[in-house]
Amino acid sequence: MTAPLAAEITALSPEEVATKLSRLIENVASVVLGKPRAIELAIVALLAEGHVLIEDVPGVGKTLLARALAASIDCSFRRIQFTPDLLPSDILGSSIYNAGSGEFIFKPGPIFANVILADEINRTTPRTQSALLEAMSDGQVSVEGKTFPLEKPFIVLATQNPHEFEGTYVLPESQLDRFMMRISMGYPERSEEKRVLTSHRTGEPVESLQSVLTSEDVLALQAAVRRVHVEEPIADYLLDIVHATRETNELHVGVSTRGALTLYRAAQSLALVSRRNYVTPDDVKHLAKPVLAHRVVGKSFLQAGEFGAAEKIIDTLLGKMRVPT
Repeated sequence: MTAPLAAEITALSPEEVATKLSRLIENVASVVLGKPRAIELAIVALLAEGHVLIEDVPGVGKTLLARALAASIDCSFRRIQFTPDLLPSDILGSSIYNAGSGEFIFKPGPIFANVILADEINRTTPRTQSALLEAMSDGQVSVEGKTFPLEKPFIVLATQNPHEFEGTYVLPESQLDRFMMRISMGYPERSEEKRVLTSHRTGEPVESLQSVLTSEDVLALQAAVRRVHVEEPIADYLLDIVHATRETNELHVGVSTRGALTLYRAAQSLALVSRRNYVTPDDVKHLAKPVLAHRVVGKSFLQAGEFGAAEKIIDTLLGKMRVPT
């Protein structure tokens, strides 16, 4: 199926936006219990045309969140299990010789889907990780000198365990920068964990989850995000935060212009998810850590490791910023 052109996407009314967002959030929350912030951030990234790195210990719902989001949309879904022997062609696809026609025919890989679950992305080599770069940044892949566009909507939901080092490869800065945000799931509250035990007695709830949105619905919501208004003082506040990361002595590398643009688009998306057509300073502040922490390099922690330390530095910088009124 070919995605509709921008001019063909139907503009949604505020009531339609609210209805579709409510359906999506409630559907995902019906199986991902006790994680409202993680669900919100994943949906914000989807509507802002970004990608998500879900990082936490095993068994807290990283894969479940990705599967629930994919199941909630009537679109194609592929799960890629990243292993040390995975090759770029295993992701992108390759040309196969057709003896009948005497020609090479391109066989698309699993990257040709709307929602990609890159499971344990740090278990494969940097060479294979880099196969995702063009797809994530440009929505296309190049194989053997030919360029193939990817169908929209397109989102990569990657998972990794930050506390396991044997047999893993650190994600390079160029790869991290392609993710709109990094999400940490965390352990659930005791009451929610009890609900998980009860809901899983008869099987995996996500297996029976029904889609509540079409691909066209998602494209219409993404178009609505771009129409969300951002006042000039809000844009200046965002840039104050970005420039502070470049000027502080606690960081070797601050946030790039791409990072600033990503935060801008994510703030528009959060405003829409919050049923508003304008961005507030709280939207920017709420997203600063998940959008910016994995884009900076600090002096007191490993280059691609301790995001918690980066979040503390960004928290300190936010505390010093003058918030526009």
